[in-house]
Amino acid sequence: MENPTPPQKEGKQLDLQAERVLADENESKAFFQVVKKRLLNVYEWYHIAKVPAATFALTNQDGNELVRKMQEGDFLRIDIPGPGSPKGNGHDWVKVDKIVEENEKNEELFSITLRPTSNPENDDAEVAHFFKNMATSTFLVRRQDMKVVVEYHGRNELINTDSNDLSDKIRNLVVGLGAKVGLSYSQWKGLIEGLIDPESD
Repeated sequence: MENPTPPQKEGKQLDLQAERVLADENESKAFFQVVKKRLLNVYEWYHIAKVPAATFALTNQDGNELVRKMQEGDFLRIDIPGPGSPKGNGHDWVKVDKIVEENEKNEELFSITLRPTSNPENDDAEVAHFFKNMATSTFLVRRQDMKVVVEYHGRNELINTDSNDLSDKIRNLVVGLGAKVGLSYSQWKGLIEGLIDPESD
């Protein structure tokens, strides 16, 4: 199976992994489905994360909240600790860029790729996120025989200083530098470890 993670071209990248070996293949298949369900339920990410920091809400293309599993084309409204993005009405925004699911005899794969986007709550086309639009975050769940692996892959993480709004540019620089020196590491590490923890439900 091919890795659906976009290629790294420039900027920072981040790779994290957590795994669990189950007693037999039936257990691993069942647990794979549990982890997949957790990943699709973005409202639970804050509670699942071992070190919760950001909160997440699922919205449609107009910024209206959705109470269902994540789908391709949906938006995520992210509230991170610290100053919010003026362009994002106090939030950072990403779009569900791609969802991939593959099944073979002894292997299953499910992944979600998120990409910074503009704020769907207004008509401003500028990216409302501290990283540029070329950055991606890919969450990947893989089952190989009796082993279930959860991975996080951040790619092309370039700080978004392209905004015409000076306050937004300064805010993105501060938050983006914080992410680059490791603040995002604890967020995503906590989430993937929580996703694969059998006690998370």
